Amino acid sequence: MDAPAPIPPEVLASLPPSVVALIEYLTARVAQLEAQLAGKKTPTNSSLPPSSTHPHDKPTGGKPKSSRKQGAQPGHPKNERELIPVEQCNEVVPCVPKECRRCGKELAGVDSEPLRHQVWELPEIQPIITEYQQHRLVCSCGCSTCGELPQGVPTGQAGPRLIAFAGLLMACFRQSKRRAAQFLSMILNQPASAGWMVLLQNRAAEAVQPAYDELAEQLAEQACLNIDESPTKEGQAKAWVWTLVAAAFTFFACRTSRAADVVKDLLGVDYAGVIHCDRARMYWAFGRLQWCWAHLKRDFQALIDDPCGTKKRLGHDLMKPTKELFALWKKVRDGTISRQTFLQEMQSIRQRVDALLLRGYFNARTRSWWSTRNDCGRSWKSKGSSRRTTRPSKRCVTP
Repeated sequence: MDAPAPIPPEVLASLPPSVVALIEYLTARVAQLEAQLAGKKTPTNSSLPPSSTHPHDKPTGGKPKSSRKQGAQPGHPKNERELIPVEQCNEVVPCVPKECRRCGKELAGVDSEPLRHQVWELPEIQPIITEYQQHRLVCSCGCSTCGELPQGVPTGQAGPRLIAFAGLLMACFRQSKRRAAQFLSMILNQPASAGWMVLLQNRAAEAVQPAYDELAEQLAEQACLNIDESPTKEGQAKAWVWTLVAAAFTFFACRTSRAADVVKDLLGVDYAGVIHCDRARMYWAFGRLQWCWAHLKRDFQALIDDPCGTKKRLGHDLMKPTKELFALWKKVRDGTISRQTFLQEMQSIRQRVDALLLRGYFNARTRSWWSTRNDCGRSWKSKGSSRRTTRPSKRCVTP
C-alpha cells in the first residue's frame, strides 16, 4: 500500500494543537514500529532455529494465494496401494454368490478372475516372555551351586529388541520418557514406566558406544564435513548438539560449549579437509572453509527485509542467482544433469555473485552500512580460500 500524501502545512495550522500533537505522536509511533518490524529476525533471514517461532505463525509474504481448491487436482496421476501377491496374504476368503441377485436361481462354479480386495490389519501384540529358572543345588560337601543364565541372556527384564525399540522411540522419534512408556504399555502390552525408560536408554547407549567411538576416530580422516551446532539443554545447563555430516555417516556430539576447542577436540588441530559451515568464528581456526549457502540465503533475505532501499535492491539481486544455484543443484541430485555440467553452469552465477558482493562491500550509502559491508566483504574475501569438493551436502552447495 502506497503512503498517503503528507498533510499540507495550512491544514495543520487550522487544526487544534491537541490534534496536531496526536498526529505527530502517531506518525512517530508508526515509524518506530515499522523500523522494529523491518529489523525483526526470523528463521528465514537469520540463524535462528525454526523452533524459535510459534508453530501456528504464518510466514510473511511468500507466494500469492492460489485460486485452485485444496486437495488433489483434476487429471492428476492416480496414487493407490498396489495389491500384494495372493501367496503373501495370511488368509484368503473366497466370496462366492450362492444365488442370482435377479431371479434367485442357485449359482455354481467360481470366477477365474475375481475382484480382489485386500484389508490390512495390525496383529494383536503380546510380548514374548521367557522365564529362566536357576536351580540351586547343595553338594554333599555342603557347598551350594546355582545354575547360570545362558550366554547372551540379559540380567535385566528387557531383551535386546525391546531395549533397541525403546531407544528408537526416544532418539529417532523424539518421544519423552513418559510417552515412550505409555506407547509400550498401551500399544505393545509391555508394562513400562518413565524411570524404566531411563534405564533402557542407558543400556542402549552402552550397546552403541563402541560403534560411536569408531566413527569418532574416522572424523579426522574425512575429506569433507558439514558441521553445525544447535542449542539444547543438558539437565538444567545450557548445551549444544554438534552435528557433523560425512559422506557415509552423521555424527552427533552434545557439549556444554560451542567454542573452537570443541571442533579441535573432535577433528584434531591438524584437520586438512574441507569444512562446510556458517560464518561462526569457531571454524576460522581451520584453513579450508566453504560457507553454507543456506545461511547465505538467509542473509540475503535479511537484506530484502531491510527498510533501506539500497540494501533491499542488493538482497533481491543476490537472491536471484542463489535461487538459480539451488535449482541447478536439485537437477544434480535427481540425475537430470551431471556434476560437470553443474560446474560449468556455475561459472556465470559465481561471477555475478562476486560482482554483487563487491558492490555491497564498496557501497557506503546504505543505512547502518557497516553490517552489510562486513558481511559482503567477508564473503567476497573468503571465496579464494574455499575449495571445491566432490560431495556437497543438501544444505551446503559448493559453486
